[in-house]
Amino acid sequence: MLVRRICQFLIVYSIGLAGLLGLKYALSLSDYVIPDIPLILETAGEVLADDIPAVFSTLSVTVLGQVISIFLAFSVGIAGRKSSWLGTFIRVTAYNIQAYPIVALAPIIFILLGDGFLSRLLIASMICYFPLLLSVLGVMATPIRDIEHFYQATGRMTWQLEVRIRAFENLSKLTTVISGSATLAMAGTIVAEFIAANAGIGYSIRTALYQSDLAKIFVALFLIGVVISVYQGLLESMGSRILRTISTEAHSHAE
Repeated sequence: MLVRRICQFLIVYSIGLAGLLGLKYALSLSDYVIPDIPLILETAGEVLADDIPAVFSTLSVTVLGQVISIFLAFSVGIAGRKSSWLGTFIRVTAYNIQAYPIVALAPIIFILLGDGFLSRLLIASMICYFPLLLSVLGVMATPIRDIEHFYQATGRMTWQLEVRIRAFENLSKLTTVISGSATLAMAGTIVAEFIAANAGIGYSIRTALYQSDLAKIFVALFLIGVVISVYQGLLESMGSRILRTISTEAHSHAE
């Protein structure tokens, strides 16, 4: 999965770059507007020493923000799984907040917390959290009637067992959602860095934009794509390994 993810990114990146270069030569645009391959490679040699630490700084915020959002999403999803007044209130609140553009709150966050690490982490967590929460709520609020009925009839059903049953029966969906949320966490971090942060690859892109240096932006986008492809590939491989392990244990218990 890791190799496949990287190959997919390289194909998409190459197609996009080829399209821009085709536009450059078709309209006879200068290197100042759209740089050619030699200029991009030359720029890469100049900025990689700065951009590689920057993209790993962004990745560290992304991973931590995703972990926080996963923890919060499962906590709120478990609390809101019931059809009670509290559960309904939590679900309705989550749906309404999701409809609000989180990026619009970014200036307020930067005013209150400054342009440091906490602002980047908070925005990354918020952008990743709400789509993840809706998926977790959907899983936790949907009963597995055939299995749960047995434990309810025998009086052995607890809320912990109920959560475990629903998570196990939807494990493939949950692993897919978690691996997909990595892209949202990375996007949130880059948006935060681009708006007002003083570190990370988003800050490098903003600096390159002010300099009208498209070659630096191409290099930054390449690094972002490679890093997020590797990260997502690792998450997917981990999820597949967990699913295989659980399936093997369930099969051995059945025998």
